[in-house]
Amino acid sequence: MGKPTGFLEIHRKIPANSPIADRLQDFREFTVQLNFKQLSQQGARCMDCGIPFCHYGCPVNNIIPDWNHLVYTKKWHQAIHVLHSTNNFPEFTGRICPAPCEAACTLNIDDNPVTIKNIERAIVDRAWQEGWIKPEIAEQKTGKSVIIVGSGPAGMACAQQLARAGHKVTLVEKNDRIGGLMRYGIPNFKMEKRLIDRRIAQMRAEGVIFRTNVHIGVNRKSSILLEGYDAVVLTGGSEHARDLPVPGRDLRDIYYAMEYLLQQNRRIAGEVIPDDIKISARGKNVIVIGGGDTGSDCIGTANRQKAHSITQLEILPKPPEKENKALSWPEWPQKMRTTTSHEEGCDRDWSVITKSFSGKNGQVKTIQCARLQWHQDTSGGWQMEEIPGSEFELKADLVLLAMGFIHPVHEGMLKDLGVALDARGNVKANTRQYQTSIPNVFAAGDMRRGQSLIVWAIHEGRGCAKAVDEFLMGESNLPD
Repeated sequence: MGKPTGFLEIHRKIPANSPIADRLQDFREFTVQLNFKQLSQQGARCMDCGIPFCHYGCPVNNIIPDWNHLVYTKKWHQAIHVLHSTNNFPEFTGRICPAPCEAACTLNIDDNPVTIKNIERAIVDRAWQEGWIKPEIAEQKTGKSVIIVGSGPAGMACAQQLARAGHKVTLVEKNDRIGGLMRYGIPNFKMEKRLIDRRIAQMRAEGVIFRTNVHIGVNRKSSILLEGYDAVVLTGGSEHARDLPVPGRDLRDIYYAMEYLLQQNRRIAGEVIPDDIKISARGKNVIVIGGGDTGSDCIGTANRQKAHSITQLEILPKPPEKENKALSWPEWPQKMRTTTSHEEGCDRDWSVITKSFSGKNGQVKTIQCARLQWHQDTSGGWQMEEIPGSEFELKADLVLLAMGFIHPVHEGMLKDLGVALDARGNVKANTRQYQTSIPNVFAAGDMRRGQSLIVWAIHEGRGCAKAVDEFLMGESNLPD
């Protein structure tokens, strides 16, 4: 694939970002894409490695060497067909996927993987610009109807595949816009929402029916799912956030990260947020608890809101700056990751436990912390121990809890339906039939597997669509 000696002759080159001072003035995407010649050269770096470990790293089964080669040979039109053969929404994954494919790339052994994620994004962006992406309308209708609950990437992928198979598909969403976590949890500076709207228009032309403000189990009875539809697919997210039950948790201006991010995305969409419920970091000392991507998104948002200071706390130890490739490759490595949001400004601290919050007149003002040391027990498990005398305090006018999610919300729809749950509290279903304990009810995405990546969501949405098609028709020509 690519040019046989390309990886020896051509250096890895990634897109530039707008200067920090400029990009902090708004919430627009700030990546400056490479030109077509540069992208072709990057595609040429894809080596004939025999076993393409990028396939191993990519949950959505992207045929990566093939479209790298097509970009190298300037066959962009063919490249989008190959890319779409496994991935309904490469403009989403090309922006917000962490790119486990690049970690698994053979060239990553010496830290110079092919720029897979950027090439993927470039292919689909050009395809939209050239008008190559059009609705794919089923030639025949099956007469079968499917309702899908949850319009994140899993629900959208499942809906599009089933519509293309000829089924009547209704996709319902509890919020007032389609997109799930992509719409309300991902900041615009990482992915602008016009990209979702563009796909919605394509899917609507393909026959998908969208219904917003439909919260099954809250403002609509759960029983409607079992009445009038041949199959039901549950693709809601893993939305039960991990809390921090310490003294002072009930003080004002301590929020879950998703409350904060959702509100900012609503403001960008033009909604007017009343002052009495508005969450803003402007001029405040912001504490972000949690060291993952959601915490990073809170940092980028707080910087754009002109926070006075931002501190990110993580309970786990500081990871190594560089992984041991002999032990980790081609797996996703645990190492220090600094995002563009971190580069924009914040303090980071590791091995820190939150002991309590304190405040004045019901408003949080400080956070009390202590340092931890980690050690392995006799069974090899990691245990934490507070270091005596390590207590310290930080100013805190706004605290954002970004510690991940435990499982889907059980109250309402899931309890009403009575679907079985697994040991972790997710909806129980396998990855072949995707069937729940109710024969015509299926589950996919974070609701089934727990909090995960967008590529896993799209993969499961597609796999579930095939399983539903087989259930309804006895066989299916849909790809996994």
